[in-house]
Amino acid sequence: MLRHEFQPGKLVAGLFLAVAGVIYAGDAGGAWEAPWFVAIPVVTGGLFLAGAVGLLARSVRGRRRAGRKREGSGAGARPDAKV
Repeated sequence: MLRHEFQPGKLVAGLFLAVAGVIYAGDAGGAWEAPWFVAIPVVTGGLFLAGAVGLLARSVRGRRRAGRKREGSGAGARPDAKV
């Protein structure tokens, strides 16, 4: 299996969409009564939170990559070294 970078924004979005699905599955199964509009704030809030988490993760990765480039650009650094 190919490795890929962890994307926490997609994880958060998936969790909130799964919660919306569980809410409606419970309503359909008769476990509880959920109004029709309950998924709107759950999905919308989850997507906004996923966007914020994604931006935060991207900024952290950008700072780490910039720090690595600055550390590797000193004297004695090999130009063919992978960062």
